[in-house]
Amino acid sequence: MTTSTKPLVASLVAAGVLAGGTAFAFGLPQWLQSGKSAQTSTVAAAAPASTPAVPRLSVQQGAPDYRAIVRQAGPAVVGITVEGRQQAAAEMQGLPPGLEDDPFFQFFRGMPGLQPPGGRGQAPSVPFRGQGSGFIISADGLILTNAHVVRDAKEVQVKLGDRREYVAKVLGSDPVTDVAVLRIEAEGLPTVRLGDADRLEVGDPVLAIGSPYGFDQTATQGIVSAKGRSLPGDAVVPFIQTDAAVNPGNSGGPLFDGDGAVVGINAQIYSQSGGFQGLSFAIPIDVALKVKDQIVATGQASHARLGVQIQDLDQALAESFGLPRPDGALVAHVAPDSAASRAGLQPGDVIAEVNGKPIVRSGNLSSRIGLATPGDKVQLKVWRDNAWRQIDVKLGGAETVASRDEKADAGAAVDGGRLGLSLRPLTPQERQHSAAVAADQGLLIEQVGGPAARAGIAPGDVLLAINGRSIRSVEQVRESLQDKPKQLALLVARGGERIFVPIRLG
Repeated sequence: MTTSTKPLVASLVAAGVLAGGTAFAFGLPQWLQSGKSAQTSTVAAAAPASTPAVPRLSVQQGAPDYRAIVRQAGPAVVGITVEGRQQAAAEMQGLPPGLEDDPFFQFFRGMPGLQPPGGRGQAPSVPFRGQGSGFIISADGLILTNAHVVRDAKEVQVKLGDRREYVAKVLGSDPVTDVAVLRIEAEGLPTVRLGDADRLEVGDPVLAIGSPYGFDQTATQGIVSAKGRSLPGDAVVPFIQTDAAVNPGNSGGPLFDGDGAVVGINAQIYSQSGGFQGLSFAIPIDVALKVKDQIVATGQASHARLGVQIQDLDQALAESFGLPRPDGALVAHVAPDSAASRAGLQPGDVIAEVNGKPIVRSGNLSSRIGLATPGDKVQLKVWRDNAWRQIDVKLGGAETVASRDEKADAGAAVDGGRLGLSLRPLTPQERQHSAAVAADQGLLIEQVGGPAARAGIAPGDVLLAINGRSIRSVEQVRESLQDKPKQLALLVARGGERIFVPIRLG
């Protein structure tokens, strides 16, 4: 795949959320193909009961026994049906011929609350029905799936392999990693055995089980094609790439290794048609379990922030910094008053290790930091002035728009805030490259949930104004929520354009 991993070049597309499957797909817009390279519930839950031991399968004569894996693990794989309401996407007007069906524009068309250029008014709310997959990890009804499967869902139904059906409760979801945790009221359920994604190697056999297009208990097999993939818009998750056939509806289902242990959650596909084209991506199970533990304990997941802008090294850059290989993450900018700034990191530093684990690409650093918890202490191995040095950093988090009262709001989302946004100031480089942002205006939206997510606000948008008042600080956002308004009009910048998005809070 020669596509660039920049978020604006390859866009994620929700494939068939309405009356179809809920796998994620991403592809290049037609006009770029020739170029070079949910809402988080705050409901906390008790810790799950211990999972019964599941016998380990043996690999006979070097080949996996897929029949035994399906027989043993299949009963713990579930189909998920969701129902809810979304704002209907307005039709795009004035586009060049052929672009109305391009995946790039389908992605933005499908975002509720956003209007086409020149559009007026707000699209009506319409019912939707979607499908996905999941798997049971504890006998008392704890289930893992994708966050995008249950996004905006008001009702969630789980169907077991033996055709029993249960109403599920969403304990919480994390849009950053695309992991959600459900619970059904049942006992003595079959469970999967959890494996170790770190032990996977390229070429290892894998098996996916799920409900593509609603065909439940469908098994497909392949191999691990690559590890540690960074995808457009997903800097935190080091995806497992496979060629196991995954289609809309497989989202949230388990990926098994050759011994029958779950090593990932099937989440995305690369597609220019909406269907399988040989590239599937799964969230490593260790990432999912870390998020699960936070959600079960607190109802939400939090992610650390270092406060640097980074880029990959190439051979020329490596040589200019005196490095023999283009390994590591090059620091291009250090945000003021960030964890990195307080620890003494500088532009031009090359981060080569985090807690002794090597950083080969900048995406490795984003993943390691993003999966840590705010307040964690990490040790960085840094190349500066032709010498190695160790730098200890206490990680921070995204600044949160939430007061104490708002954090107790049962309708809150990613950060527990009533609005559902996690914000930070723009770096000088970000401000310079955003033509729609004034010199002293705007906050970068890092995480989205709750009312903001339902209205179509997305990570990477820049918040410019609320109800016509320019926003220059998080404190101004808090002030706009003091009177507990029922509706706000947010002006956001996206892709060089400005657009007003109405948000209902009441």
